[in-house]
Amino acid sequence: MRGRSALLALTAAVCALLTACTDSPPPPLVSAPPTTVTPTRPTDPTQLVVGVDSVKGGYNPHLIANQTTVTRALGELVLPSVFHTGVDGSPLLDRTLMVSAEVTKANPYTVTYTIQPQAAWGDGAPIAAEDFAYLWQNMRSQPGVVDPAGYRLITGVSARDGGRVADVTFSQPYPGWRSLFNDLLPAHVLKDAPGGWTGALSETFPAAGGPFSIRNIDQDRGEILLQRNDRYWGQSTKLQQIVLRQAGPADLVGALKSADDQLAVLDPGDSTMRALNELGKSVTLTTVPNPVVVEVLLRQTAPRLSDPTLRAAVFAAIDRDALISIGSGGGPSASLRADSLVLAPSQPGYKPSIPAGVGTPNHDLVNQLLTQAGYTKTNGSWIRDGVPLNLVIGAPNDRAPYSQLAGVLQQQLEAAGIGATILNTSGDQLFGQVLPATTTTTPTVTTTTSPANDQGGDPVNSVDVAIVPQAVGG
Repeated sequence: MRGRSALLALTAAVCALLTACTDSPPPPLVSAPPTTVTPTRPTDPTQLVVGVDSVKGGYNPHLIANQTTVTRALGELVLPSVFHTGVDGSPLLDRTLMVSAEVTKANPYTVTYTIQPQAAWGDGAPIAAEDFAYLWQNMRSQPGVVDPAGYRLITGVSARDGGRVADVTFSQPYPGWRSLFNDLLPAHVLKDAPGGWTGALSETFPAAGGPFSIRNIDQDRGEILLQRNDRYWGQSTKLQQIVLRQAGPADLVGALKSADDQLAVLDPGDSTMRALNELGKSVTLTTVPNPVVVEVLLRQTAPRLSDPTLRAAVFAAIDRDALISIGSGGGPSASLRADSLVLAPSQPGYKPSIPAGVGTPNHDLVNQLLTQAGYTKTNGSWIRDGVPLNLVIGAPNDRAPYSQLAGVLQQQLEAAGIGATILNTSGDQLFGQVLPATTTTTPTVTTTTSPANDQGGDPVNSVDVAIVPQAVGG
């Protein structure tokens, strides 16, 4: 019951559809039958043009608010990582960056990372232990970061051999240590930069440590230009440039048809899928799940939902299937239901574990539980001590499909007599300020209405239900 009251399980996995004018697509996790591709016009073999639905920042891959396909792609191309995920989901050591990474001591539990001596950032500074320390310090202390639990077990990062060796000690054995220290950031640039952890990556990457560097980001034109990193010490890529070009679904389909784009990455709805299928053998369609699922979180720390009976009542009012249908738009993600709290559908070993009937609205149970919690239904609304029950829903209004899901959830709760107000705020504010806020922190945000608060306090500081992305890896 504790898990159910705290979390409404994971809704459908958000997924991207890769459509490429190439006869050698990358190995997919889930794929359509391959087809032979015939580009309609010659292309520059040293340049790849990729159509995307948005190039909007920020670009810190460690922030929940920045979990977009483009940000994750830029992290892979521009930033160094100790491990990469193999096609079977297992972690693979990046031998270009690392000589080794291994557990070297049991007490205290210590992992030693040895960095290749030639590994360097694009400005010539070595990739070193200080970059490990910088990421650790921010991941354990900054709000709104992705999966900080492992970093919080770290008790220290020490440097040897001129910074080429980092000894990382843990407070206890941590089997998941291979998931740490991916997308390293340049500490020598960011530690004293204005805006620091979040501000310095809001519009670009200040230094490259991967095979590509960013030449220009033009959000007004909707274009990101990456060029081959001439300072990269590893094997050089044949590509000289990658262009990420923003367009709407119809324009992306048109650009593929004309071969102006060689690849498109998008989250298609039903109508876009039909248009892509009409292109026939001129494109190859591959469904690749993103490492992110949509999460509906009933917050136990919120004043109202600290009552487990009230949380159970809210849970019973929610139609999970309807949220999945709206969130997927009838596209490929509709078949990637995250029906487990342990693994996402794209991860090896995934098995559905949600009991039958969970996530189906039950208004009779809602009535029973709210009555048990001391509420009385009057004129269609639930009231206790003369104050109507009203919950605050928080969702990033600048990231699809979260704001749309918030509106659907609001309607579902109101259909059960539970008042609901949507907090209108950006992802940066929601994850960086609102959700971790205390009663002394009140960021500038607006609400759709003025909510009645049946237990007092500032509604900004008491988001009851959050609809957020949850990074799952793989």
